[in-house]
Amino acid sequence: MNLIEADDASAIVESHDISRIEPLNWWVGFKNQSLQLLVHHSNISKSTPEISYPGVFIDKVHHADSPNYLFIDLTILETAKAGKFNIVFKQEGEKDLIHTYQLKSREKASEDYVGFNSSDAIYLITPDRFANGNPENDIDTTLNEKTINRKDNYARHGGDIQGIINNLNYIEDLGFTAVWPCPLLTNNMPQGSYHGYAVTDFYEIDPRFGTLEDYKNLSTKISEKGMKLIMDQVANHCGLEHWWMKDLPFKDWVNHQENYVNNKNNWDNSKSITTNHRRTTNQDIYASQIDKNNMKEGWFVPSMPDLNQRNPFMANYTIQNSIWWIETANLGGIRQDTYPYPDKHFMSRWAGEIMNEYPNFSIVGEEWSYNPLLVGYWQDGANNRDGYKSNLKSPMDFPMQNFIVEALNEHEEWDKGLVKIYQGLANDFHYASPKDLLVFPDNHDMSRIFTQLKGDIENTKMALSYVSILPRIPQIYYGTEILMNDFDNPGDHGLIRTDFPGGWHGDTVNAFTGEGLSEAQKDMQTFLKKLLNYRKNSKAIHYGETIHFAPENGVYVLFRILNDEIVVHIMNKNDKPVELDLSKFKEIGLKGKAVKNIITDYQFFWGDNITLNKKGSTILSTKLN
Repeated sequence: MNLIEADDASAIVESHDISRIEPLNWWVGFKNQSLQLLVHHSNISKSTPEISYPGVFIDKVHHADSPNYLFIDLTILETAKAGKFNIVFKQEGEKDLIHTYQLKSREKASEDYVGFNSSDAIYLITPDRFANGNPENDIDTTLNEKTINRKDNYARHGGDIQGIINNLNYIEDLGFTAVWPCPLLTNNMPQGSYHGYAVTDFYEIDPRFGTLEDYKNLSTKISEKGMKLIMDQVANHCGLEHWWMKDLPFKDWVNHQENYVNNKNNWDNSKSITTNHRRTTNQDIYASQIDKNNMKEGWFVPSMPDLNQRNPFMANYTIQNSIWWIETANLGGIRQDTYPYPDKHFMSRWAGEIMNEYPNFSIVGEEWSYNPLLVGYWQDGANNRDGYKSNLKSPMDFPMQNFIVEALNEHEEWDKGLVKIYQGLANDFHYASPKDLLVFPDNHDMSRIFTQLKGDIENTKMALSYVSILPRIPQIYYGTEILMNDFDNPGDHGLIRTDFPGGWHGDTVNAFTGEGLSEAQKDMQTFLKKLLNYRKNSKAIHYGETIHFAPENGVYVLFRILNDEIVVHIMNKNDKPVELDLSKFKEIGLKGKAVKNIITDYQFFWGDNITLNKKGSTILSTKLN
């Protein structure tokens, strides 16, 4: 114990007798003055908590089904000042238990937490596979998975937070303005813990990735570069080895809890009641109740318990956890995993409370559906007939990703090929805000785009340029810039998440420096770098009007226009030279104007026609400097 001076000048003795209190700390000055503390300690339910601190009051104390929990409702008034105070747990005939809790001053106002938008380009990273900046944290013997093996695609490889920090210059130079690492919280699972989606402690950075200070340092370094850190969060489920699974507070803390409790001593895949993955039950007016329940209550996989957000204490816990990380790590956005799987009314509340506190923030939600009607349902502002209001700014544009792959792989016919993306973009009439959708050529859960496009480099370039020019927020997966692929076993998650060359000491190929890369890999790096660095400063791409023309003869042309900046995107699938009649685009008003190819820097005046000499994308701009 040590002596501390509180802000009100009264001395307190700091003590931490309680096993666990979450959130770990809180802040003064929120719009919402309520805070609910989860307290976990042996037989703590027999105790009565007391607080004596100006502006902080206990409203109510809730007992759980387990005797080892209390949930304490606090009110934190506007008059409360930052400082530390003791929560005293009194029990007749027993020594008082004391836990020192801290209220911090907020580092900036809610309005200053600015999220990502259509001016950003996001670099998605699987941290374990990107770069090993600190080999000393590769193995933690206190955790269940104690080995590291780069030859095993499903083992830990050693990538970490420091590895991302060390290579921020590379990410910035490529033209990215935001970084989205897959989850960095502790996954204390016996195997396959590298991916991060089986969280076993929602308030702890996995020590194999680094420390909380490392994560805050990553955020600081990213902010210093004018970039944004996006945190990947999981509200739907946790890992089976989560600490509370050993002592569940309520009988309904997780879905199908009775089934788990009855079978946990011989738990295997056959015992789990897993979700049917029928996400359409969220919108389907004919869906049976059993299908609806199975979708939202079934476990994602047997090793990931499904959290029950209809339990009000779980709901509060999840919302407060998100806010804690926004404040602690100065986040520039949240990516929410498996968005349609939890209770949808809870997700509306979750997103709503975050956006109410941080009106300029951004959240992207994963709805892996190729149906625009389903994706659009989840976007804030959607005119849903059932009245559902999601409060979610940015759904992920899986439909467009699928259209792009089909368009580039198919031979050109009346209803095949480039017409797929032409018609796909026409679906934007359905979306409340198309420019806030997050679009991508691939991600950590699907085959690499180079693999999906059958190793065709020019088609890969067209996919990258199209997602970068669209009225969208583009996200690119690490390694796409060097043609990383999963040809050896298409769709294999471990292979999709291959180590980035140069991220480990002794790597013979180093993509960060270019050493050992093929000419094709270097060319793709250069292409993406020029494309994204142009995009970074293009107001027409960020906010401009979009006009596109129906594809003809294997050529599809799209324009982004804002004031005197016009960006022209041409997709050409012809292997032989083809002449493009420019009179078709008369309404754009480019005749006689100088344009520059943003990749090659070649300049010319827009006339009557141009010859497209080879297959690929051509990106032109009236901005010559």
